[in-house]
Formats: sequence, structure tokens, C-alpha cells
Amino acid sequence: MNVFYVLNGKKLKHYLIMMLAAVFTVGVIYAERGNITVFKADEGPAAIYKVDTDQKVLALTFDISWGETRAEPIIDVLQQKGVKKATFFLSAPWSEAHPDIVKKIMDAGYEIGSHGHKHDNYSQMTDEEIRKQIRTAHTVLSQVTGKAPTLLRLPNGDFDKRVLKIANELGYKTIQWDTDSKDWTNPGVDRIVSTVVSRAHPGDIVLLHASDSVKQTHEALPAIIDELRAKGYSFATVTELITGTDVKGNKAQEQQKAPPTSTAPAPSTT
Repeated sequence: MNVFYVLNGKKLKHYLIMMLAAVFTVGVIYAERGNITVFKADEGPAAIYKVDTDQKVLALTFDISWGETRAEPIIDVLQQKGVKKATFFLSAPWSEAHPDIVKKIMDAGYEIGSHGHKHDNYSQMTDEEIRKQIRTAHTVLSQVTGKAPTLLRLPNGDFDKRVLKIANELGYKTIQWDTDSKDWTNPGVDRIVSTVVSRAHPGDIVLLHASDSVKQTHEALPAIIDELRAKGYSFATVTELITGTDVKGNKAQEQQKAPPTSTAPAPSTT
């Protein structure tokens, strides 16, 4: 018994086109296999630049890595102005060398975060060295302050995806900033005030410094505080700012830029 299969001409043409398209797609994927990026739902931990909120609250943060003449005047201004909450990011070697100033920051009630150990770009280090730097700073700051830090601002604001991942594995949130005062350039008191006040926004993290290379921050700070308050802003620590809010992070970007060699203490709130 002979069986004959009759294919419709249009269907046959349709099947051939589909087969050719499939072969072409496989060929393209094979040829470009080294250039294809695979996107995953979870891109890993993010560096935090700001939070999403309608409330007029922001965090003043100060980095410090060397010197002993600028930090205390800044602490004094904050206290004189009644700013009860701020965050200081301290490098480990500086903290070891200036436990008295660290104590003054703590006694004032301000939050302390880690600014790492060596003031180098972590994105240029091996995974092992990154872990060593973060852990060494963690041990030092825990001993000097009596409390283990949970916030990390990397030296020079430099990081890549590896650094974010390792910091997260070690229990840290990586904190950047959305408003850079550029006080480390010593552009003049009025310029520092204008830069901060004009760019500040709800949920903002403001970068300031308290190392000896910044010579105008303590002079600009009173006006910054007064003008922000006049606009209705209050101040919070970074931890308070990011708790219970939608964090605006950056998962994909690898930030490799270097502000000054000086760094400052972390933010405070009122």
C-alpha cells in the first residue's frame, strides 16, 4: 500500500523560511558568543548615592584620612548649630593615630563609618587584598570605637563590581554621594556653600571632608546648615536615611574617580 503525503506549497515555503531563520540565528550567536552580555535579574549589590523620599531630609557626610587641625572645628560647628546627626567616614590609620578626636566624634553622637585602610584605589587590587583592606579597617575601627562599622566609603570613591560584592559579603553597605561639595578643591567659602545648597535634594547624601587639606569647610558649614534649614531640610545619619526607604544605588557602573587625597568624617542628623 503506497501512502502519499501532499504538502501545501505555501506551508512548505513557510517551514523553509523558519528553518533558515533558525540556522541564521544560531550562526550569529556562535559568531558573537564572546560579545554577548547576559543580563540577570540580580546584578549584585549596589553603591548607595541617595534615597527615594519626598521628605526634606539629607545626610551630611565627612571623610577624613589625615591631619589633626580640621576635624575638631567641624565637629564644633555641628554642635554649635545643633546638628545632632551626621556621619563621619574614618580611615583606620587616622583613627589609630587620633583616638581622642574619634572619641569627640562619638561623644557628640555622630555616626562613624569605615573609610578603609590604605588610601588607594581598591578596584586596582586583587580580591584577597580588597578583603584584607576592609577587614583590617574593620578590626581597627571596632577596637577604637567599641562598635563594628557597617557603612563603607571607599578611598577616592573608587570601586568596581568586585569591590561591591566583597564589601557586601563582609557585611558592609557601600556609600557614595549625590552632591559633591568639591570642598577639597578649596574653591572659596561662597562657592562651597552655593554648590551644596543649590544641588541638595530630599534623600541626598552630601560629600564633605575634614582632612587637613580642606581649609574652608569649617567656614562654609554654618551657612550650609542655615540655608538648608531655611529651605526646610533636617539632617540624618546615613543609616537613618537609608533605613525604611527605597535606596537609589548603582549596580552596573564601576566608579573609578579620585577626589582629593583627603577624606572626611561621616554624616549627622538633627
